[in-house]
Amino acid sequence: MLTTRYADGAPSWTDLGTPDLDGAVEFYTGLFGWEYVPGGPETGGYGMFTLDGKTAAGAMTVTQEQGEPSWAVYFRSSDADATAQAVERAGGTVPFPPTDVLDLGRMAGFNDRAGAFFGIWQPGKNPGLGAVGVPGSLCWAELYTPDVPAAAAFYDAVFGWETALTPFPGGGGSCTVIRTRGGGEEAGFGGLVPLGAVATGAVAGSRWLPYFEVEDCDAAAADVERLGGRLSLEPMEREGVGRFAHAADPDGAEFALITSATASQT
Repeated sequence: MLTTRYADGAPSWTDLGTPDLDGAVEFYTGLFGWEYVPGGPETGGYGMFTLDGKTAAGAMTVTQEQGEPSWAVYFRSSDADATAQAVERAGGTVPFPPTDVLDLGRMAGFNDRAGAFFGIWQPGKNPGLGAVGVPGSLCWAELYTPDVPAAAAFYDAVFGWETALTPFPGGGGSCTVIRTRGGGEEAGFGGLVPLGAVATGAVAGSRWLPYFEVEDCDAAAADVERLGGRLSLEPMEREGVGRFAHAADPDGAEFALITSATASQT
C-alpha cells in the first residue's frame, strides 16, 4: 500500500501535463475536490493540486510539440544520478537527465525498454506527495507493457523491485504485484499488466497509469462524464481489489479511479 513513509522505489509523486491548465483545474477540482495552487515564475508555472492542505499532485502546461496530455508517475530515489545510470545499463533511455528543482529536490525522466515514461524524485525540502491512499489521492500505479517478465527484470535492475504473482480471490486470473525490496506484502504499490489484458481504449501502448482513490467509483465515473471527460472502462468489480474504472480528462490524459476493498491510510 502507498504511504508517505517513502522508501526508495516507491511512488512518491505524480503530475499532469496538459495543453489547457485552466480547463484541467476546473475538471480535477470538480472531480476530486482538489484546490489548485499556481506556481510562481521560479517554477515555470508548475503548480500543485492540494487535498485538505496536502499536496496530491502537480500540474503544468505542455504544448503539442512537447508531448501529448498525460499523467506521469515518479518513484523515490536517494540518488538520481545513480538511478539514471542504472536505467541506461538496463536498456532504458534518459530523455530528461537529473536536474535540481530549486532546493526542493532533484528529478529525472526516463523511458523503459518498451517506451513507457516514468520519473524519479530525489527529495530535498519536498519529500513527495503529502496525501496518498485516501479518497482524492494516488493509491496505486499500473504499468501496461507488452512483456511483463522483461519489465519486471528492467525495474528490478533499476529499483530492486520485487514481484509476486497474486491470484484474484475467487479465481478469474492474477496480477503481478510490484513492491519495494524487503517490504513484504504491505509494500505492494502497483502492478504489471500485459497490454490487451484489459478491454479498454484508455491505454494506448506501454505506459504507467495512476489510480486515484474515490469514495464511490460509480459516482466519480459519472462525474468524469459530467465534467467533460470520458470513460474507457466502465466501473467494474474485482473481488478483494475493489471497484474501478478507467477514464480520461477532456484533453485525453488517462487515469483510473478505484474504490478499494480496503482503502489504505497514511
